[in-house]
Amino acid sequence: MSGLSWLSCYLTTGKHMSFYLSFGTVLMLLAITAPVALAFGFGGAMAARSHFLPVSWIGKTYIAIVRGVPDIAFFLFFVIAFDQAIEWVRHKTLCPDWTDPIRQGNDFVVCDAAKAPLSTAAQWVHEVYGFSLAVFTFAIVFGAFAANVLYGAMRAVPRAQMETAEAYGMTHRQAFWRILVPQMWVYALPGLSNLWMVLIKATPLLFLLGVEDIVYWARELGGSKTAKFTDYPHGDWRMWYFLALLVFYLLFTKVSEVVLERLMVRLSHGQATQAGEKQRKAEA
Repeated sequence: MSGLSWLSCYLTTGKHMSFYLSFGTVLMLLAITAPVALAFGFGGAMAARSHFLPVSWIGKTYIAIVRGVPDIAFFLFFVIAFDQAIEWVRHKTLCPDWTDPIRQGNDFVVCDAAKAPLSTAAQWVHEVYGFSLAVFTFAIVFGAFAANVLYGAMRAVPRAQMETAEAYGMTHRQAFWRILVPQMWVYALPGLSNLWMVLIKATPLLFLLGVEDIVYWARELGGSKTAKFTDYPHGDWRMWYFLALLVFYLLFTKVSEVVLERLMVRLSHGQATQAGEKQRKAEA
């Protein structure tokens, strides 16, 4: 075969199907990580503004430490540490009679029953476990940045509105959920929009976590000296594969910009902000 027949067969191999499915893996990561990271961020922001000092210290420490560590260093360290922590707890629970040390030089050795996941588990279990670790790690990292954004947004809502709500008989909790939280989003959205863009660009870090993402497959299928192209040998085509990734990310970020812009317009409606004032003048 040659020409278009060869190319059509080449682009429809099983390995290429895995490459195409890896785009879904990236989109799934974003779809799951974004709300989880936002929940981490909201919790961190609430903790940071707490009047109870120990809770406030926890929230501010979480924000400061995670934001101060390079993402790559945190990803490489946290995933290993968290994985070993899970196996250590399982080891202590399931293998109480184990006498050998867990740390043996550079090796971390636990009993077979404590391994997470078990070595006898199906392949999909290993993949789900690795993906879950990735989601949790992404959520912690970007949750700290979201917490900083939300903390600033909460402080941006005029204090007079909270005082007015409490003067009308609302409790502090009611004023928080009915007055502050609905209004803070318009102040938080610009920062959260930037964070969303950074999260999109950070998805290639999945490759560092052992997940076969689009970067992994682009490198393997595009290279001329890897084990993934043996059925259809070719030269070094990595430039074309990574060009496809470039187009994908540019299109995805453009769609994100349009959606976020419309969301900003919707949230600004009726708000006492510059954008809200501009809308009122346009409607007048």
